[in-house]
Amino acid sequence: MDGFEVFFVWVDNCTYTLEMDALTAAAASGMRARMESLDTLANNLANASVPGFKADRELYSTYMSAEATESQSLDSSSMMPVTEKQWTDYSQGAVTPTGNPLDVALKGKGFFVATAPAGPLLTRDGSFRMSVKGDLETQAGFKVRGRDGKPIQLDPSKQIEITPEGEIRQSGQVVAQIDVVDVKDTNTLTKHGMNYYDYNSGVTPSANPELQQGATESANFQSAESAVRLVSVMRQFEMLQRAVTISGDMSRRALDQVAKVTA
Repeated sequence: MDGFEVFFVWVDNCTYTLEMDALTAAAASGMRARMESLDTLANNLANASVPGFKADRELYSTYMSAEATESQSLDSSSMMPVTEKQWTDYSQGAVTPTGNPLDVALKGKGFFVATAPAGPLLTRDGSFRMSVKGDLETQAGFKVRGRDGKPIQLDPSKQIEITPEGEIRQSGQVVAQIDVVDVKDTNTLTKHGMNYYDYNSGVTPSANPELQQGATESANFQSAESAVRLVSVMRQFEMLQRAVTISGDMSRRALDQVAKVTA
């Protein structure tokens, strides 16, 4: 029945078939999509202060059931709005100076490589720290990988200078170089926690990395943007809810008319 829900009403020994009208079906589908959008907004807002965080967005599409596709009377009322998938926005966040010599911001494309217990992960969060043993680590305790594939070890007693190319110098000598990699297709990445990413393939050393010492990259999703979108989504949800209410009133009136005719 073109993908609409069907109700059977028994009145005076007769069965009447009522389909959910296109207005109710489309509005209900739109409400579900708006609820999913609210979940995405809530997650983005919760991580708006996390350095290097990349916001999730929604890709909207329309759904058509198999019954509607096979129907001879196919029209636009058979199309239902849905959230097809979420995608991650990898656009550059603002570079915020911190004054901490261990903080490093990436400009443009690229990712740092952090060695987690389960394997290497990618991240844009350059708010590093130094362990008591002199290992350069992320805030989660993952060791930062050097261009040679090994963890970066530093002398805690000496000052640290990090060049725009990622070289780390102490006492005028190059002691390591931060590994920065490019991803051929960011769609192959999957989020691991707040601001880490799993990858399977397509990772190559960055040819021209650009780093800034004493700064971090802020999340590319700000609280002000979240507030504006939140108001918009709530208004859309209220309008769709009103449409469902109107459709329900119309259906009740139709049932009353059926009862009067058969009386």
